[in-house]
Amino acid sequence: MRNIPVNLAGFKLRVVEEPSIKADQDGKVITAYGTDDPLYVVGVFAKPVATEDGYRGKGEELRITLSTSPEGIEEGDLVELIGATVSHWERDGRSGLTWKAQGVKPL
Repeated sequence: MRNIPVNLAGFKLRVVEEPSIKADQDGKVITAYGTDDPLYVVGVFAKPVATEDGYRGKGEELRITLSTSPEGIEEGDLVELIGATVSHWERDGRSGLTWKAQGVKPL
């Protein structure tokens, strides 16, 4: 399955790594499929919103690939993802999740 929509309404997202242009290991800029438009990446910490009894649960750092330029987003900002999706990948005995979003906006 590819690009599964994700509802992050029960989480607070805080920027822990300012957005930057996405590049491969050789420094080549990665572009959106079929275009010359660069992709961006932002690091966020996703922390569950507290439940009625005050329990918050553990959070996790996520690296989100963005298809639009993230204007005005800085480290420490609380943000919301626009059109968030997740995909599973496997390669050479390794596997994980790839997080993507159309954009990000400050709260």
